[in-house]
Amino acid sequence: MAKMIIAGERVGAKSGKTIEVKDPATGEVVDTVPRADASDVDAAVEAAARAFPAWASTGGLQRAAIMQKAAELIRQHIDEIATLLTREQGMPLRNTKDQVGRVSAGLEYYAGLADKIRGDYVSLKEPEGSFGFVIKRPVGVIAAIAPWNFPLTLMANKVCPALAAGCTVVLKPASTTPLATLRCIELMHDAGLPKGVVNVVTGPGTEVGDALTGHPKVAKIAFTGQTETGMHIMGIAARGVKRITLELGGSDPAIVCDDADVEKAARAVAIDRFFNAGQACLAVKRLFVFPQVAEQFMQLISSRAQKLKVAPGMAEGAQMGPLHTAQQRTEVEAQVQDAVKRGAKVLAGGKRPEGAPYDTGNFYLPTVLRDVPEDSRMATEEVFGPALPIFVVKDLDEAIERANASRYGLGSSIFTRDLAKAKIAAERLDAGYTWVNTIKVAYDELPFGGVKYSGFGKEHGIEALDGYVERKSVVLAP
Repeated sequence: MAKMIIAGERVGAKSGKTIEVKDPATGEVVDTVPRADASDVDAAVEAAARAFPAWASTGGLQRAAIMQKAAELIRQHIDEIATLLTREQGMPLRNTKDQVGRVSAGLEYYAGLADKIRGDYVSLKEPEGSFGFVIKRPVGVIAAIAPWNFPLTLMANKVCPALAAGCTVVLKPASTTPLATLRCIELMHDAGLPKGVVNVVTGPGTEVGDALTGHPKVAKIAFTGQTETGMHIMGIAARGVKRITLELGGSDPAIVCDDADVEKAARAVAIDRFFNAGQACLAVKRLFVFPQVAEQFMQLISSRAQKLKVAPGMAEGAQMGPLHTAQQRTEVEAQVQDAVKRGAKVLAGGKRPEGAPYDTGNFYLPTVLRDVPEDSRMATEEVFGPALPIFVVKDLDEAIERANASRYGLGSSIFTRDLAKAKIAAERLDAGYTWVNTIKVAYDELPFGGVKYSGFGKEHGIEALDGYVERKSVVLAP
């Protein structure tokens, strides 16, 4: 059995209860982890609170050295960690290797910023000779909650800037994907991370998540997950006047203009939509295409969808694995069926693959639909699976209007050779990120976060550090 990490020690739940972690491709039990409760959470938060003063006063260069060493150790164990992640999450091994690499890259990026956090100075008119300055201090204990779709990268988005800023962390991975995360944190301790600086508790959100976010010694909550869960966490944070960063759901639009490189657009959209079986907040979930290139685009994207190799994540050459849970697959099936009943036409997929090795896993074929009604579930809800609805629009104004009609505002993209169109889309699309003529990648160097029901606050970039420090003004008189 894998164990939690509290105060640098590997421990089980005080209750002795456990949770099974299952392979989405086979249904087999990969391992078990402790099922924590409020008492375990309290122990973890207390450990983080005890470790905070020493870690906060540790010099930036010293923190950076530990983070750099951790990045090196994690990279050395990439095959081991990626295999764990594929077994528990389902995505192909080549994609989980990339996830592990992103953890190391995040540690290295924020290690480079750890000794560059600085304040400001201003001279004051009175009393004569006085001046003021602003210092930045780490906020304290962080509750970091990561989801199951990208367990490692979304964990790193929170842990890396927190460590660089001098904060300590209690991390709760999703109950279904805790194994690779636990191994990464173990390696961070092997790199010299002091006991209690990062703690990991495993268990359901209704028990562990609420106990963690509501704990009086937690100063900030960093959460990625469903919008409805984010709303619940906001209520908990409000009662404790806690800082909060929310990265929530998305229904990202992509616009393909009449002057676009259609083959390039189809390739990018196929990768964006079907990567990780479509289980990505930043996936293209609504496609708006101009009529002049609509038929060509639909033919190209359908062909790409049909050629994708759907297979268990550990299989050689797998390009798309299973959905993470049977419930998730059922939800996507219902959304597709609703669209078809309302008149949509299936251009590719639209069903489960048959036969071995698919019968034991949560597989669903990459799916493309056209003529999807605006009032269908696929048009109005977030589709967290490998299904793409395509809408034909007359021009850019209509595309932007319909794109902005969603309650979400996470990412967006446009494909055009016209710089003026790209500029209009970047300025008018209600989203925290807009990609032009490229595959959607969230870069460590750029701030990432949504608007509207997609959340607020920023991860990635120098800006992410702002969420982990507080500014204090100081006046000094002679």
